[in-house]
Amino acid sequence: MTTSTRTFADARRWMAVGSELFLDAVTGLGESGFGADSGLPGWTRKHLAAHVAGNADALGHLVHWAATGVETPMYASPEERAHGIERGATMPAAALDSWLHRSAETLAEAMDRLTPEQWQHPVVTAQGRTVPATEIPWLRAREVNVHAVDLATGITFADLSSDFCEALVTDIVAKRGMATLPPEVVDAPLAEVTAWLAGRPHSLSAAPMLGPWI
Repeated sequence: MTTSTRTFADARRWMAVGSELFLDAVTGLGESGFGADSGLPGWTRKHLAAHVAGNADALGHLVHWAATGVETPMYASPEERAHGIERGATMPAAALDSWLHRSAETLAEAMDRLTPEQWQHPVVTAQGRTVPATEIPWLRAREVNVHAVDLATGITFADLSSDFCEALVTDIVAKRGMATLPPEVVDAPLAEVTAWLAGRPHSLSAAPMLGPWI
């Protein structure tokens, strides 16, 4: 398996595709469908949907920061972020679906208005990393694609584009501080390696156990 070098255009494309995948997956779920368990322990699909909608709003703050130069953190505090998820988990399905669509559309439209110069402005992620605004589409692409799998509606990592999975593997390996992949997974299917690195269910029985990521 080779490492991947992603581009800004790649990230914008993966963000658009992942957003459509996630939104299509929740369309028509209704109350019972939204209230069912997600693939993340302790979270229903409502929790997950609220997290993804809130993430779009939060990344919108970074877009505003890049556009205006006015420091606008993603979240006022970790408590505010958690409260938004819990509040979303109690929303009616129709209201939650509306929030998901509205927040995704608002974020995409705000990104479209940024100039090339504004895209280079530094912003600070929720983890405290200072990055250029060009990193925002990748942050969103990871959220919508990985969490589309977490919805547990039948989408798997094999349904995600291979170039996205390659970029995700490269990203997670770096963030987990791995020098390289262990021999047990080098020749394994890309989708299974991606799931393993992301701390999701996989079929790599010989791979060492990893904790959850993102």
